[in-house]
Amino acid sequence: MASLKALKLRINSVKSTQKITKAMKMVAAAKLRRAQEAAVAGRPYAERLEKVMASLASKIVVGPQSPKLLAGTGRDDVHLIIVATSERGLAGAFNTNIVRAARRKADELVAAGKTVKFYIAGKKGRAVLRRFHAKQILHDQEMGHIKNVAFADAKIVADDVIARYEAGGFDVAHLFYAKFVSALVQEPTGQQVIPVPLPAGDKATGATGAVEYEPDEESILADLLPKNVAIQIFRALLENAASEQGSRMNAMDNATRNAGDMINRLSIQYNRTRQAAITTELVEIISGAEAL
Repeated sequence: MASLKALKLRINSVKSTQKITKAMKMVAAAKLRRAQEAAVAGRPYAERLEKVMASLASKIVVGPQSPKLLAGTGRDDVHLIIVATSERGLAGAFNTNIVRAARRKADELVAAGKTVKFYIAGKKGRAVLRRFHAKQILHDQEMGHIKNVAFADAKIVADDVIARYEAGGFDVAHLFYAKFVSALVQEPTGQQVIPVPLPAGDKATGATGAVEYEPDEESILADLLPKNVAIQIFRALLENAASEQGSRMNAMDNATRNAGDMINRLSIQYNRTRQAAITTELVEIISGAEAL
């Protein structure tokens, strides 16, 4: 049985931890609102741009002269998986779920006979991917300097990915991140960003009438396709920022509750141990008095 001193030290230690987790929960809750507003505000533009890309692509015949980001390399052998995670931990299963979804996709591609490479954007995805896919990591992008996500940060990643694509480093790129649904729910999401997925038809693209473009569709696509990749990565980073804070807030709330439960259990144990010690002392005093 633990001594009274050891139990008291343990209770004080847990109380100190509880204060930290409570403070972290409050900080995450404060940051969540701003991150959520940024993520929600960025969705309409990214979604609309995807529809514009699909609409333009539906109006041209994809061929050798088409932009490479639309036409592809003509192969489907090498797939790049961009894994966007956070730079900090203590966020529950947020990072784990993203990496798990990316690894599941990688296993499916390998089973289909494809070659898989990883592009890591975020510190918390490195450990697992280096442990299981060390030889498949193409690049590890440093994101630790980012405090508030900006489009310039996403463009750096997009320009690097596009340059590797133009150099023949891979044929298809998939982006994995966590879509923010609510403070309680963050959905691991994967989407193909290179080449742009071709639409099934006008119904799928949302096109409802005849539209004339100036300049021609291919010229517009050549300019918008690189921007679309950057926008989709920017959207992923914004969604991740909100999801991270929501997941951390829940994790710290659970930790605070668990600390409270542990303090209650340790307090009961401390009181019982103290009572047993007092009872033992009383018995010894009474026995000594009777002996005299």
